[in-house]
Amino acid sequence: MPLTPLDIHNKEFSRSFRGYDEDEVNEFLDQVIKDYEALIRENKDLQNQMLTLQERLDHFVHIEETLSKTIIVAQEAADEVKNNAKKEGQLVLKEAEKNADRIINEALVRSRKIALETEELKKQASIYRTRFRALLEAQLELLNNEGWSSMQMDLSEE
Repeated sequence: MPLTPLDIHNKEFSRSFRGYDEDEVNEFLDQVIKDYEALIRENKDLQNQMLTLQERLDHFVHIEETLSKTIIVAQEAADEVKNNAKKEGQLVLKEAEKNADRIINEALVRSRKIALETEELKKQASIYRTRFRALLEAQLELLNNEGWSSMQMDLSEE
C-alpha cells in the first residue's frame, strides 16, 4: 500500500544519542509531505485529464465509426439509385423503341393501304376515262352518221 502524506506526517523515528537533528528531520519531512501531496494532486489531475481525454477519444472514435457507416450506407444508396436509374433508362429506351416500331409499322400499313387505294382510284379513273371516251366517240359517230343529217333534214321539212 503506498504511503500517504498522513503516513509521512505521523512517522516517528526512534531517538538515539548521536541521531539526526530533530528539527532538520521534521523540516525535511514537511517538505517531503508538501511535495508528496503536490505529486498526488498532480497525479489525480493527470488521471482526471486522462479520463476526460479518453472520453473525448471514445466519442471521436464513435463519431468516426458512425461516419464510416454513414459513408458506406450513402455509397450503397448512391449505387442503388444509379442502378435503378440505369434500369429505368433501359426500360424507357425499350418502351420508346417499341413505340417507334409500332408507329413505323402503323405508318407502313397505312402507306400500303393508301398506295392500294391510289392504285384502285387510278384504275377506276382509267376505266371511267375509257368508258367516257367510248361514250363520246359513240356520240360523235352518231353525229357524224348520215342518218343524223337526214333526220335533221326531215325535221326541217316539216
